[in-house]
Order: sequence, then C-alpha cells, then structure tokens
Amino acid sequence: MADRALVIAWGTPVRGLEERGLEVFNEALGILGRMQQDGRIESFDVCLFEPNTNVSGVIMIRGTTDQIDALRTDDEFRRNTADAALIVDGLRHTEGYVNEGVARQMELYQEAIAKIPQRV
Repeated sequence: MADRALVIAWGTPVRGLEERGLEVFNEALGILGRMQQDGRIESFDVCLFEPNTNVSGVIMIRGTTDQIDALRTDDEFRRNTADAALIVDGLRHTEGYVNEGVARQMELYQEAIAKIPQRV
C-alpha cells in the first residue's frame, strides 16, 4: 500500500504556448497511466482548479518510497518535467506522506513534541 506521495503543482501556462502545454499535460498523463499499469506507481489523481492567481492544477501520485524514488529518477518522467517547466509558471514537485506514512510522521512529530516543555 502506498505510504508516500509526489504532488506536482503548476501555475499559469505561458501565453502563446498553451497548445504545447496541453500536449505536455497529456504526455504526463500517458506516462503516469503506463506506470500505474506496470505497477511502478500505485495510483494518481488530477485536480484542475477554477481560475486563480496561485495554482492551476495538481497531480497527486501515490506509491511506496521505492516507487516514488524511482519515479523521480525515471528519464521519461524527467524529460516531461523539463518540458513542463518551459511552458507553465510555478511548476513544483513536493513529496509527502499518505496512509501509513501519515501515521509514522505523526509518531515522529509526537516524539519531537515530548522533548519540548509545554506552556499552559
């Protein structure tokens, strides 16, 4: 079961490159779909936002630590990321925790809290 996630977020497409942006987006979905079919990631979800000044959309990819690490170093994924960086503003990749990974992170956080005197 997935305990890690990679969230890809992006902002506004570069004006005049919207068609290329759509191609790169569809390529990304194809890459992730093949990776899911092959068992190289567990799953992914796409969310597109209403127009705003911050984030146009996100893709959340779920997998094990090994799957997310392998994804980050996959040449096809890295090429697609390079393409995307040229046609959208604010492209970012953020790693996080899901499912059992959240429980482990909370354990670590509780251990850290226990070391700090609490004020009332």
